[in-house]
Amino acid sequence: MKQIIEKLEKIIAEYSVRLRAIDDDIYAYKPQPEKWSKKEILGHLVDSAQNNLRRFIVSQYEEPSYIVYNQDKWVTISNYQQYQIRDLIELWILLNKHICIILANTPTEMAMRECITNNQQPHTIEWLAGDYIKHLLHHLHQVLELEEVDYP
Repeated sequence: MKQIIEKLEKIIAEYSVRLRAIDDDIYAYKPQPEKWSKKEILGHLVDSAQNNLRRFIVSQYEEPSYIVYNQDKWVTISNYQQYQIRDLIELWILLNKHICIILANTPTEMAMRECITNNQQPHTIEWLAGDYIKHLLHHLHQVLELEEVDYP
């Protein structure tokens, strides 16, 4: 788990600087009405952080826990397109710092507890934390227009 935490801390430090450097107009641009803007993708990462925080916590006292969410509805209802981008970036940073704290305080035996997610498969907290990093990098690379990172 220590490597996952270190990787997330590094992502927060490196990518927050890059996220702050993007112009508001670029964040708000929607390539098509049904496609997410970069701002909405970042909002999706906020939602993902919130739901994964819940998974990392609830799975330590309920097993198996069952935590799913509808990502499209969360983005729509949260209305990220109208959000102040600086606030959204700060929220993303703070949620991810909180994830680091939760993971750092997760005992090894608890990291093996399972949670059922949208794919209906049980996964350990440790697996979910590693998958969260992959998901995060995939979408951060979309927002920042960096080399694509696969996320199956």
